[in-house]
Amino acid sequence: MKKIITFWKKGDSYILLTAGGLLFSLAMVIFMISIILIKGFASFYANDVAEIKMKDNSIYLAEILETEEVVLQSESGKTYNQKQINIKIANRDIFDQDFKWINSNEISKIEYPQNVTVFERWEYGNLIAYVKNLNYNGKVYQTRDKDFWDIFSSAFEKSEENKSEKENLEEELNDVLSPISEIQREISLMEINFPWKTKEIEKLKQQEEILQAEINSQIEQLNQKIEQKVIENSEIYATVQAGDGTEITLPLEKVYRFYRPNDMNFISKSGLYLTRIWEFLVEEPRESNTEGGVFPAIFGTVMMVILMSIAVVPFGVLAALYLNEYAKQGFVTRLIRLAIANLAGVPSIVYGIFGLGFFIYFLGGTIDQLFFSSKLPEPTLGTGGILWASLTLSLLTLPVVVVATEEGILAVPKANKDGALALGATKWQMIRKIVLPNAMPGILTGVILAISRGAGEVAPLMITGVVKLAPTLPFDTTFPFFHLDRKFMHLGFHIYDVGFQSPNVEASLPMVYTTALLLIFIVITLNLSAIFLRNYLRKKFKTSAF
Repeated sequence: MKKIITFWKKGDSYILLTAGGLLFSLAMVIFMISIILIKGFASFYANDVAEIKMKDNSIYLAEILETEEVVLQSESGKTYNQKQINIKIANRDIFDQDFKWINSNEISKIEYPQNVTVFERWEYGNLIAYVKNLNYNGKVYQTRDKDFWDIFSSAFEKSEENKSEKENLEEELNDVLSPISEIQREISLMEINFPWKTKEIEKLKQQEEILQAEINSQIEQLNQKIEQKVIENSEIYATVQAGDGTEITLPLEKVYRFYRPNDMNFISKSGLYLTRIWEFLVEEPRESNTEGGVFPAIFGTVMMVILMSIAVVPFGVLAALYLNEYAKQGFVTRLIRLAIANLAGVPSIVYGIFGLGFFIYFLGGTIDQLFFSSKLPEPTLGTGGILWASLTLSLLTLPVVVVATEEGILAVPKANKDGALALGATKWQMIRKIVLPNAMPGILTGVILAISRGAGEVAPLMITGVVKLAPTLPFDTTFPFFHLDRKFMHLGFHIYDVGFQSPNVEASLPMVYTTALLLIFIVITLNLSAIFLRNYLRKKFKTSAF
């Protein structure tokens, strides 16, 4: 009994409890990431496609995903176990669903035919079918023909080339029409806001007529070229047959990729797996964000975090310096510190409402009135954008930076500060040469905590600038390069949108898992960068208590 009392008094029990809690937390993190890895990245692998023949003579071409046993109850009240199989049948435009559960006792035969083909389409998800023939260059090629798949690949490449050229021609047409659209917009604004300025309006209409006459021939030529590409692509199509016997005419311009999984070896499947992962990182989303890549969301998340950090660090450091080095310590400073501590507990959606009212409506609306009045009523800065979202999150994370910086400043030995002042340094010189360098690890601790919280916040962003799909990035090669008024995509909102707002939630689950893992990786990368810099400064300024 005495040994037990001594054991508790020494505090060894608390050390064991702390170590146990740490191990349990690490195990939970590893378990969570493992689930995300397995559920997410497994979806990039090209599984074999089975031909499942049922006892009622129906046939499914599908990927077999998982098998589980369920407990069912018969009409007589007896319970029994039944094995069910979850299959991905795809062909959403035919079956109105991507997945289906079937009972194993209803299956008569399962085969893996080599000639089954999976088509990844730009719309309606995957199509799993047998290819019957191909119409290309005015000829019909049958699957039994020699070099059929080489011809099919050539036809697909030609279709992609035609589609790309058509899109380029459409962009060129938009560029040609852009000046006319601007003049028409000016005329509309003048007629609404200044209807009495008839001379100016008439002058603009004359400019529109002159410009229209100059580019009419160019517009006609571009439209003819676009129509030609449409006709060429309409003549490249395949006839395919689904598992239930339905024949489908499939234009190859609607296909993103095709492959025959049952005819692929491990090396070719691994190559396709790596290609899909790369496309996930660098391409734009498609099919209501449930397929394709997430590059715009990655870019928006990182840029928002950087802008947030640039905004919050100076104000947080200056506030902490004032409270500790300049402000008279008393009731007012204690009240300010209490207010800062309470701000850290305010729900994030409240910050979002504040950002909407102050930054967007008041500040952005005022700037529009002063500098962009010619574009009104269409707002320029008086609407959500990455700038206002970043500033809103900087307010959200400001208390964290202030508190961490204060702790760093308090950890600087008073003797060092007094010694600098005694040697004739001014107060600002003492702060710049002694306090800030030694408090830098504490400042970076605040930045790390701010990044961790800011990167994962979604609620404030939903009303200050984040969108489901942003056609253009906030940064590009067009002057002034940084377009802080543009709306943006965010990984956290992307997870919410795909996981809870998608019309086909089950099909989008792999995208949810992989996007969540990517968000975790980005937050860890940003934090590790700050931690590396903090450790470097700790070694440089060994007098810091951090």
